[in-house]
Amino acid sequence: MLIGKASEYRYSEITPQSVFLRRREFLAAMMASGSAFAAGTKLEGVVKSNYKVDDAVNSYKDATTYNNFYEFGTQKELPAIQARNFKTSPWTVSIEGDCAKPRKFSVEEIMKLAPLEERVYRFRCVEAWSMIVPWIGFSLSTLLKQVEPTAKAKFVAFETYYNRKEMPSSNYAGIPFPYVDGLRLDEAMHPLALLTFGMYGEMLPPQNGAPIRMIVPWKYGFKSIKSIAKIKLQSSMPPVTWNLAIPHEYGFYSNVNPRVDHPRWSQGSERRLGEFRKRPTLMFNGYDEVAGLYSGMDLKKFI
Repeated sequence: MLIGKASEYRYSEITPQSVFLRRREFLAAMMASGSAFAAGTKLEGVVKSNYKVDDAVNSYKDATTYNNFYEFGTQKELPAIQARNFKTSPWTVSIEGDCAKPRKFSVEEIMKLAPLEERVYRFRCVEAWSMIVPWIGFSLSTLLKQVEPTAKAKFVAFETYYNRKEMPSSNYAGIPFPYVDGLRLDEAMHPLALLTFGMYGEMLPPQNGAPIRMIVPWKYGFKSIKSIAKIKLQSSMPPVTWNLAIPHEYGFYSNVNPRVDHPRWSQGSERRLGEFRKRPTLMFNGYDEVAGLYSGMDLKKFI
């Protein structure tokens, strides 16, 4: 169960200015040392968010050795091995399209936009497994407001970094690259949509989408795109990789919905990683506050 809503809290109410300034100094020191995105680097000045669940958090080992990242292998254990030397610094994210101030940001610049929060979210995979992870970041809306979306912007398209030489396993993945996905603008602006830089108090490891990724907790995990290189605001619905690859199995929205089964398995229950028992799947993965985004929509049709 979520406790509190982002709209009820102001950053000034939860983060002392001194903590925020120390975090800026910490980021500057990391940039100077060239180690900004080294796996295992501790993140300083992280605020405990009011977004959390009551469930026990999965172990760091669970979350970092059981991954979907097809650029580094299709078996769950392979990304942790094959992404080990993936270079994530320097890194820029281009934001373009229907916005008044398109530009490129370094990840360090993005991380300075707002205090970092630790949010303990459910993370639900389409294959009927789930985990509880303490992700670190802030609402994507903070970044999107910097470029001032125009009235034409109705959708947000995301694209991962892709280099076949660095990601040779992608040749055998069976899906097109670079990986792409998208959200409606109102989904992207919802405070729950988390622009993510870390987990478990540290910078993201490569297999978990370093240096910057999305976590959209009410949707299946493949919507939470990793290693973002480009964001584009646009008027039309963007293509998404799994719909391109298998259109009869995957749609654009991909909201967690126990009433709609995947063609090859039930979505009515899930198994928490590390557990044997199954538990009922919750609508919107338990994040009922997003239900208003889909008022009047047939969620069996718009999957």
